[in-house]
Amino acid sequence: MPIGVGVIGAGIVGGGAIHTLLTHRDVITTRSGVDLVLVHVADLDTARLAEFDLRGVTVSNDAAKLIQDPNVQIVCELIGGLEPARTFILNALKAGKHVVTANKMLLAHHGPELCRAAVDHRVELRYEASVAGGIPIIRSIREGLSADRIKAIYGILNGTCNYILSRMTEDGHEFDEALRQATALGFAETPPDLDIEGHDTAHKCQILTSLCFSTEVDFDALYIEGITRITHADVAYANDLGYAIKLLAIIQDQEDGIEARVHPTLVPHGHQLAAVRNEFNAVYVESDVADATLYYGRGAGRFPTASAVVADVIDVARGIGALPAPPFVYAKKRAVLDIGAVTSRYYLRLTTLDKPGVLGKVCTILGNYGVSIASCIQQEVRDGKPVPVVLMTHETREAELRKALAEIDQLEFTREATHAIRVLQE
Repeated sequence: MPIGVGVIGAGIVGGGAIHTLLTHRDVITTRSGVDLVLVHVADLDTARLAEFDLRGVTVSNDAAKLIQDPNVQIVCELIGGLEPARTFILNALKAGKHVVTANKMLLAHHGPELCRAAVDHRVELRYEASVAGGIPIIRSIREGLSADRIKAIYGILNGTCNYILSRMTEDGHEFDEALRQATALGFAETPPDLDIEGHDTAHKCQILTSLCFSTEVDFDALYIEGITRITHADVAYANDLGYAIKLLAIIQDQEDGIEARVHPTLVPHGHQLAAVRNEFNAVYVESDVADATLYYGRGAGRFPTASAVVADVIDVARGIGALPAPPFVYAKKRAVLDIGAVTSRYYLRLTTLDKPGVLGKVCTILGNYGVSIASCIQQEVRDGKPVPVVLMTHETREAELRKALAEIDQLEFTREATHAIRVLQE
């Protein structure tokens, strides 16, 4: 029996979903045994639908009309943002419609509310496309690793940032030039703030944390730091030390809570994540039974993300008539740890005047807070300009390091705030 699908939004992802549903109906039926039929498309700008053959499909500029359509059994919300997307999804769930979304921001901020609505009305809410585009990481955690306890996740989850850092590493660009190139190629949004300030990655980090540890996660509890302070010098020093700089979402299970944080990280060259280039995404999962697994692919784009959307639609269609699985299970109450409780090794870049005793004074302050130095790189001074000093620390607690850096940054010979980057522990 045909299953009616409605798509709200015909932008990049919505357009990809519309195209896939129209052109791959036979493939879907052959491989899954379900007959998906696109029956309704809603977009405020119906002119965007001109590229599609929508004969026999209801077209409107009113999402409410699509939600009320009795022929629509599965609603795809693909407009993004908080509102009106939240209202559309809640209304669809309350109307007894199954919902598929790619809306990471909405899930990160209103996941528990949407989950309760889906459970209360005994319908599905699926969201594979909200994290890492065409990489099936949600399905892998929910199904492939369903018997495992997740110990840690390290994710490159934003293609824009990874592209920028790749160009800084391979072409010697500074940040601004690499961003301009990413924008020109369509990898960066305009404005790019959500990407480069780390918030897009943080939305995905919050979703994965909730999923892995069966707990509600307050988005505001996550530590978020973007890549705007990274310089080509940082990339070059890191490379000389045996590392690549990546923007990572880091999720770790600790005895006293959960680490959930987003920030630039030095990744050892020997780690699989260090080799992830350009706009590609990757998620490295450590679990107690399967051990380490890696998921790699295109984390964004019209068709990779549409592939994840339609895969969710197929799964929902297969299960129609069965007891729906809740989108999230909130079985525990786990706290997200403050960033000050994190223990790590650190890359430190200081900018100081070249005076006798500078390094000794810096090392004394670090030592007073229990921070020990593993290695040091200091360039020769030229033309009396401030000189960069790069230090690698042994493992230390972030709260103590921050106290030390606050003192160092107040010294008379310090010319810029010290730049600290955490190091991924192998």
